[in-house]
Amino acid sequence: MIEERDYRRIERAIQWIRANAGDQPSVEQMAAAVALSPHHFSRLFRRWAGIPPHQYLRTLTMETAKQRLWQSTDLLSLAQDLGLSGTGRLHDLFVQLEAMSPAEYRSRGKGLTIRFGRVDTPFGDAGLALTDRGLCALEFCDGERVEFEKSLCLRWPGALLERDDAKAGGLARRIFTRGPRRVPLHIQGTNFQIQVWRALLRLPAGSAISYGRLAESIDRPGASRAVGAAVGANPAAFLIPCHRVLRSDGGLGGYRWRPQRKAAMLAWENACPGS
Repeated sequence: MIEERDYRRIERAIQWIRANAGDQPSVEQMAAAVALSPHHFSRLFRRWAGIPPHQYLRTLTMETAKQRLWQSTDLLSLAQDLGLSGTGRLHDLFVQLEAMSPAEYRSRGKGLTIRFGRVDTPFGDAGLALTDRGLCALEFCDGERVEFEKSLCLRWPGALLERDDAKAGGLARRIFTRGPRRVPLHIQGTNFQIQVWRALLRLPAGSAISYGRLAESIDRPGASRAVGAAVGANPAAFLIPCHRVLRSDGGLGGYRWRPQRKAAMLAWENACPGS
């Protein structure tokens, strides 16, 4: 598909730019790395990522990453000081997280109907699943669509799974849009995981935080490793923004759905911080 092909090209371009950022490559060199003309490459990169390639190159400096980390820490502290009212809710104003009840968790989805489907996103192929109360899973598939259904079966062995690409696609269009998105989440997780995911939802687009500072934000200093595990277990890619967690030195760090995709998401959000 054209969108998938374009995503692959820009993903390769981002990977190449990150690897060669120290040499400050020209747009012509970037374009040659993915076998495109400079004009076509610039147009495709800007349409897909929202910013021109030379501007993306500037965002890769270590100092910029460190500045974003300090900046977002202040924003997160402000959000906590304000509680759950007014501007303190930030992104959570639009993404309402409802955790599964203990009974629902124990029943492993018995009596629950989960509709799922394959969706196109600006960041590649994904699987999306939802209950009557909201989205319960969003994972990038990279062609392994069957694995997404298997994953749902393992997490919700008692649930009735129904394929519904149209419904999944409609919700995806609401998620991958610039600007406020009103999307309910209906997910399962331990109390600790839910606490970490709620903290991530308070991070505004265009910001970032380290694992250590994320641990401090939930009053668990020293629990960086446990926080990292909770971040990695995120069931709702992009929507619960685990891609905004960087290493303490400002480096990109790992990502469950490929670091190149994480870099692309950050570039997309930096192009329009209100997204």
